[in-house]
Amino acid sequence: MNHDLIIGIDSSTTATKAIAWSLDGRAVASGRCDHVVAQPRPGWHEQAADDWWLALTVALRAVTAQVDPRRIAGLAIAHQRETFVPVDTAGRPLIAAILWMDDRAASLLPEIETAIGGERFHRITGKRLSRNLTIAKICWLRRHEPRCFAATRWYLDTHAYLVHALTGQVATSWGSADPTGLYDMQAHAWHPDLLREAGIAANRLPALYPPAAHIGRLTREAAAACGLPTGLPVYSGLGDGQAAGLGAGVTGYGPAYLSLGTSVILGAHADAYLVDRAFRTTTAGIPGACLLETALMGGAYTVNWFLEKFGQTGGKPADPATWEAAAAELPAGAHGLLLVPYWNSVLSPYWDALASGIVVGWRGSHGPAHLYRAILEGIAFEQRLCIEGIEAVTGRPIERLTVMGGGSRSALWRQILADVTGKPVQRSRTSEAAALGAGILAAAGAGLFTGVAEAAAAMAGPEPGIETPDPDRHHIYSQLYDEVYRHLFPALQPALDRLAKMG
Repeated sequence: MNHDLIIGIDSSTTATKAIAWSLDGRAVASGRCDHVVAQPRPGWHEQAADDWWLALTVALRAVTAQVDPRRIAGLAIAHQRETFVPVDTAGRPLIAAILWMDDRAASLLPEIETAIGGERFHRITGKRLSRNLTIAKICWLRRHEPRCFAATRWYLDTHAYLVHALTGQVATSWGSADPTGLYDMQAHAWHPDLLREAGIAANRLPALYPPAAHIGRLTREAAAACGLPTGLPVYSGLGDGQAAGLGAGVTGYGPAYLSLGTSVILGAHADAYLVDRAFRTTTAGIPGACLLETALMGGAYTVNWFLEKFGQTGGKPADPATWEAAAAELPAGAHGLLLVPYWNSVLSPYWDALASGIVVGWRGSHGPAHLYRAILEGIAFEQRLCIEGIEAVTGRPIERLTVMGGGSRSALWRQILADVTGKPVQRSRTSEAAALGAGILAAAGAGLFTGVAEAAAAMAGPEPGIETPDPDRHHIYSQLYDEVYRHLFPALQPALDRLAKMG
């Protein structure tokens, strides 16, 4: 039987999705199982890592109930980044996994930065030291959970945990390691000085593989749990943001991808390793290339906050379409209400863990629909700030945006993004771009294409439709951006940080 399908897995913060893809990028079968995020203390965000495995088996069994498993050539994993779990010698979790959004180690950042040097850390890792990275949380465990720290055999990111469950190998990809803050982006290795600061040796971390490399085969036990053939090849994947770039067909200069999910991730291709405060540098699926990436931690998170706090009807969150329709009736600029969307701190370009959101221009005539539109516009203004930062460093224009994720379904949001940024906006052919990116890596790894770029060219790309910037609205938004938005947070940052410390 021909191996004409591959499986791409997206183990995200909220769910694990498994999709069987054809070699022209069509979803042939899919399965999904949701995750629960626990918040045992203010600022803490955790998950039971065992739930990732359970969700993966459920999702894969749903796929194999729809297609003959013998058609599948292999699989690869995209996943939530920076999240990790300490495990024992058998790979069993010692505590709940600590998620990327967890804030427990924020107070240790100044100490780590002093020890390593902020600029040196940035040059090594491609990232500014920030609260989402793994390094500070391992330092936190060493200080506050010494028994767990002493008992830990391996610190596994989500990719490594699932690969171990599938194959028995303790291995992860370059693109899964680089968001930890322990990885040397140019040497493709764990950095000894960063490990020393965390108090761990390299043998406490997974072996490293480039994207699309053969990383192991399904064990008999894993195959039985997933409904797949024993020995099925597993190929090295990527973090969900980088995989989404592949799934959107971003493999060279020109387009950028924009994932409108819980966090909003924008990324552009770079052939060379570049570092700058305007972005974080991550591993691309194309060998030797990088992605210049910005991340707004409060993306759809902020939209959902609005729906929970202000958008309820009869005690239940209203259909977002209700607010979409109401916001669409309002003019560009929401009648003078403007929002800076730092509901969950800010990374580039300010790198301020204490940052908070701003809403200015309130008048008695404003209502909830104005706030809803201001959220969509504020997130779009932030993307313009990010795009300008990337373009200034690369000297190359970003020509268009390919959007994916739940927010991409909103025609209003897509048009606002086009009007604010001045860039045409297209939807990815699939809303599951991260799972498609994983599938592209599996297809390339299995030798079904000559390389990752060729697999992406055959399997990914935007939909035919496009939102083009409206000149009049772009002019209005440009005035708001130039005269108000880009000055607002820098002007208020000292006061907001003091307020955060007092709170």
